[in-house]
Amino acid sequence: MIRHVLFVQGGGEGAHDEWDNKLVDSLERELGSGYQIRYPRMPNEADPAYARWKTALEEEFSKLDDGAILVGHSIGGTILINALAADAPERALGGVFLIGAPFIGDGGWPSDEIKPRTKLGAELPDGVPVYLYHGSDDETAPVMHMDLYARAIPQAVTRRLKGRDHQLNDDLGDVASDIRSLS
Repeated sequence: MIRHVLFVQGGGEGAHDEWDNKLVDSLERELGSGYQIRYPRMPNEADPAYARWKTALEEEFSKLDDGAILVGHSIGGTILINALAADAPERALGGVFLIGAPFIGDGGWPSDEIKPRTKLGAELPDGVPVYLYHGSDDETAPVMHMDLYARAIPQAVTRRLKGRDHQLNDDLGDVASDIRSLS
């Protein structure tokens, strides 16, 4: 049986084809057969807007099977986790994995579009494992953003990766290992 993985790209000009495609390639290599990764291009990647991306994500959720894995990088992870808290899909999810995701709220980034959620974990679908990854050398979203998420999602597993940048040095071996452990 093939397990579906939805990878949500980060934002910025060229993010889909020049940056996050390397993360998807690494994840595909590390997961191996038995997994199929969907990597949709998000609307207007240079200017990610919550409402537009949330609508695109809801459409993607409808294409997934029960047990699907959701992976979000950077602002894509931020939008993903907040969209799940606002309107969880009807599908049973296998897990949510956030990579270098900026936190919205006190201590994190401000947003006019995403409301701060201090009890984010309580708003997520019950029983869905959440994993947070952050490189210690992330210069885009400081590693303390993972700590803010950990407080808001106390059930989350955290992975602080020493010497890794915002792209986790284009190596998602740790993420793949955790995804495989859920099977």
